[in-house]
Amino acid sequence: MGVHREPMAHSLDLSLLRGRLLVATPTLADPNFSHAVVLILDHDDEGSVGVVLNRPTPVDVATVLPQWQGFAATPERVFVGGPVQPDGVLALAEGSGPVDELTVVRDGIAVLDLQADPERLTLARVRVFAGYAGWGSGQIQTEINRGDWFVVDATPDDVFSEDPGQLWTSVLRRQGGTFSTITADPTLN
Repeated sequence: MGVHREPMAHSLDLSLLRGRLLVATPTLADPNFSHAVVLILDHDDEGSVGVVLNRPTPVDVATVLPQWQGFAATPERVFVGGPVQPDGVLALAEGSGPVDELTVVRDGIAVLDLQADPERLTLARVRVFAGYAGWGSGQIQTEINRGDWFVVDATPDDVFSEDPGQLWTSVLRRQGGTFSTITADPTLN
């Protein structure tokens, strides 16, 4: 699995960020992203867009999008996707359907058109997010170079984790080596 930890991330091809995870380093102080695991949905010269995968809210999917409740991954909650447009809603899905209703981010993970008819799709799991994370042109490169983020490969099980409270730790542990011993307390690393 590809992991880029050192601040000298200039060797990282940023065109490959789409569909990968940004995992906050223990020293990232921004409260919006402390111990966050972010899936990058899109990245180009103008910036990057992603969603935080490990911030469930107490709001049930059935409360805001009852037509998608039957597909909601456990826990069946709306997640805080990030600080941008917190009143907006987007969803990720694992499954298949018409291209105009599922935009593939990477194998097994797609952005779901919430206006789609659920009956036209074959879905295994759906995760709903309020808001998203966004970075302007060059901002994500600066943050990676500064050592704010580890860049690692994503799996569908990360996106639809049944234990989002442990996602940060489990993603780092599966990287092996020194990553497997990183703790949430930076003074212990």
